[in-house]
Amino acid sequence: MKTYPHWLLSIFLLLLISTMAQAQVSQVQLEKLQRAVQFIEFAYIEKLDEEKIIEDAIRGILSELDPHSVYLSADELRRANEPLEGSFEGIGIQFNLINDTIVVVSPIPGGPSEKVGLMPGDKIIQIDGESAYGSKVNNQFVQDRLRGQRGSKVDVAIFRAGSPELLDFTITRDRIPITSVDAAFMATPEIGYIKLNRFSRTTMREYRDASENLKSQGMKHLILDLNYNSGGYLDVARDLTDQFFDRDRLIVYTEGHSSPRQEMNSTFRGNFKEGKVVVLINEGSASASEILAGAIQDWDRGLLVGRRSFGKGLVQRPFDLPDGSAIRLTTAQYHTPTGRSIQKPFDEGAEQYYRDLSERLSSGELVSPENITFPDSLKYHTKINQRVVYGGGGIMPDFFIPLDTNRVSDFYSRLLRRGVLNNFGIEYTNRNRSELSAKYPDVNYYIENFRVDDDLMAEMYQYAAAQGLEPEEEEQTEQAVLYMENQLKGLIARNLFDFAAFTQVVMQINDAYLEAIRIIEDDTFEQMNIRY
Repeated sequence: MKTYPHWLLSIFLLLLISTMAQAQVSQVQLEKLQRAVQFIEFAYIEKLDEEKIIEDAIRGILSELDPHSVYLSADELRRANEPLEGSFEGIGIQFNLINDTIVVVSPIPGGPSEKVGLMPGDKIIQIDGESAYGSKVNNQFVQDRLRGQRGSKVDVAIFRAGSPELLDFTITRDRIPITSVDAAFMATPEIGYIKLNRFSRTTMREYRDASENLKSQGMKHLILDLNYNSGGYLDVARDLTDQFFDRDRLIVYTEGHSSPRQEMNSTFRGNFKEGKVVVLINEGSASASEILAGAIQDWDRGLLVGRRSFGKGLVQRPFDLPDGSAIRLTTAQYHTPTGRSIQKPFDEGAEQYYRDLSERLSSGELVSPENITFPDSLKYHTKINQRVVYGGGGIMPDFFIPLDTNRVSDFYSRLLRRGVLNNFGIEYTNRNRSELSAKYPDVNYYIENFRVDDDLMAEMYQYAAAQGLEPEEEEQTEQAVLYMENQLKGLIARNLFDFAAFTQVVMQINDAYLEAIRIIEDDTFEQMNIRY
């Protein structure tokens, strides 16, 4: 692919930035830009690809603005919209290109990458032995190599913060589920649980169906799981938040230099105005997730459990270009009902912006709330109870749940990366499907009665050993083994029933989920005067 001198791109970048910086672009500046282009076309030593150089200049401008303003070619735009509006076949990740490196924003729940253990923040360094970084890497490069026919395999090498060497994964491509609700079930006879992975065009229909189904089973209170939900459509976030409030409550407002303040208020259409609500959030909960969580917290309508959210408080608006491409430009910042902006700083560049997640781990924030500091200048008070909350870098939950790093052993990670645990679960289920289906007619009975016993674990260890994977003795702690047994039980449930069954199984030992049940069942809401 042809490259151009840095000085040439700099001319375009500087000229275009200077023109965009004006409230009204002067005729002099427009003529200046036009003349510069004419001189380059007339006198430059080589013939230029005008389309590419303009695209590169636009991308360069946007990269100087904020981490979320991007240029998308017509094909990139179509592909980018698929997770919210369509379906596709591939490995199932949401990603960003940071300094010519593929950075995993989040694996799509239930997709192939999530199954083998890819994590937010992972950097894809190699694809099928080919280097996957540098100037050649763009959205098309990624799509061409990671998408493919269902059932085909792709090998990727991952750089993960804290790991001394690259991690190898074998991922089997599949049809990526484009649904919003991953799971909906009764956690207790009165508490429903809904896990939402994005705010898409199908979200409200899916949520209403799930909610009404749970109500028919006796749901009085709700756990809404937004862990690793990276967001979606602003209007869908408003509509879902609306479900939990009486009319005329401020849900969110947006404001920008060229975007006057716009308020979004609740209506009369809410279907869960009464009942305790607990929202689960963590460092992967962003944007639309933070709008909902912020409104719930600011109005003292429910409680938040988990870890500090991502901190994306910027609103992008699409602007179509003549050739079918588009710019997604940050036009406003959103504020929660108390007035706080939860956008984390981005003045040190996109790479530092996304490095924030790994720095939270290295600083100890993910295991102890004492390692988090909020300046008093970002202090706000909730609307009803005047509880202290903070802006400026995500939403801090009411109840902190530390990341448990002791559960996941290196052996378990190797099993996931190589797809061994997943493959064993599939093969075991397929060999015993008739017997399992007869013995466990539904997922609730399966959870209560299926046991991952010593014989099954021995079979799994033997299967892993045949593929060159054996645990070190120090890895076989009781906590690590119990976690692996739970994951294996979940994988078998997924293959026997569906992905929702996997979620229902693994949540049985999830600390945030268990804490949510506890604070709903005891008098925490009453003691904190939380409205329900």
